[in-house]
Amino acid sequence: MNPDEIIQAESALIVPTYLRPPMVLTHGEGAYLFDAEGKRYLDFAAGIAVNALGHSDSEWARVVAEQARVLTHVSNLYHTAPHIELAQRLVQNSFGDRVFFCNSGSEANETAIKFARKWARQKDDDKTGLVAFTGSFHGRTIGALSLTAKNKYREPFAPLMPDVVLSPFNDLAAAREAITARTCAVVVEPVQGEGGIQPAEPAFLQGLRQLCDQNGALLVFDEVQCGLGRTGYLWAHQAYDVTPDIMTLAKPLAGGLPIGATLVTEAIAQVMQPGDHGSTFAAGPLVCRAAQVVFDRINQPEFLANVRANGEYLLGRLRKLPSTKVVQVRGAGLFVGVEFSESVKPLVAAAAERGLLIINAGENVLRLCPPLIITREQIDTALDTIGDCLKDF
Repeated sequence: MNPDEIIQAESALIVPTYLRPPMVLTHGEGAYLFDAEGKRYLDFAAGIAVNALGHSDSEWARVVAEQARVLTHVSNLYHTAPHIELAQRLVQNSFGDRVFFCNSGSEANETAIKFARKWARQKDDDKTGLVAFTGSFHGRTIGALSLTAKNKYREPFAPLMPDVVLSPFNDLAAAREAITARTCAVVVEPVQGEGGIQPAEPAFLQGLRQLCDQNGALLVFDEVQCGLGRTGYLWAHQAYDVTPDIMTLAKPLAGGLPIGATLVTEAIAQVMQPGDHGSTFAAGPLVCRAAQVVFDRINQPEFLANVRANGEYLLGRLRKLPSTKVVQVRGAGLFVGVEFSESVKPLVAAAAERGLLIINAGENVLRLCPPLIITREQIDTALDTIGDCLKDF
């Protein structure tokens, strides 16, 4: 099928939940993608912060091919080595004592909700409340959506899960009112993604930790998008010196294959029994071998230092953009948002025409989340392209 036929077929066959630009991507290499017409794009979206090692990484591809020839799926009814080897890496390099594997960020957050509810109800049957924050995005399943702030996502599917309070982000006084003895968990992104790349203030996360301790609630960090090296730290919360009780992961963990993970303390894990939760496809040998490659590459001091350095360079260049429409530049590591005074959709389209793929985070915010292997030269190319687009914006 040629590109036009593919696009026409999609309009007839696929449920219309996405608005895609008129291009058909065929392959990628490093920080670049190519379409069916042979046009090359510098990828500053990375599959929405997924392709941390870029496209077609040689080591990743070799390991996936090797594992595919041996064992891909047996379900969680049986033991395999790869998911234990991945669990060891995650537990040995985090606060967590145990991990539950699933297939996506939404599922990881659903797991966190279920674990928190059961943990809390061992103490009090009425301790079922959850607190999340404005600007949050935790997923599109009903439980995760209930913790997600944007009305556009919520309203068509109401009524959502009860006992959820949405409190203003970075407002500790409001959180103090929202978190009570009935609260079982507080769920927060250390750096909000869909909410416009909004970093939490250190005092806010530190205050949430104290409020959770005072009220016997669990603190859950959603690091689905901001975790695993994206901010220049292995875990985004490390920059805040605050330790959660639960952490959720997904996007970059397997380098493009579907995986999610929920890390918990031993006290939380001990309330769960066989049959309490499960997943047919989770932690298959293939995806777990892929995730080991990604984790081992990112979990290196030099790699993380390079992400921080390139992130500072990117922020510095963005703050010099020649536009009076720039409201604010913010972010951490290679997770950066540029807020404008109007919609960025025309800017996203203009950049694609010039061979640069960027995405938004809300109506007025450009989200820059390139592969973590991005180079200074590629950052310069991207910023020169954005600068050129701004002439007509």
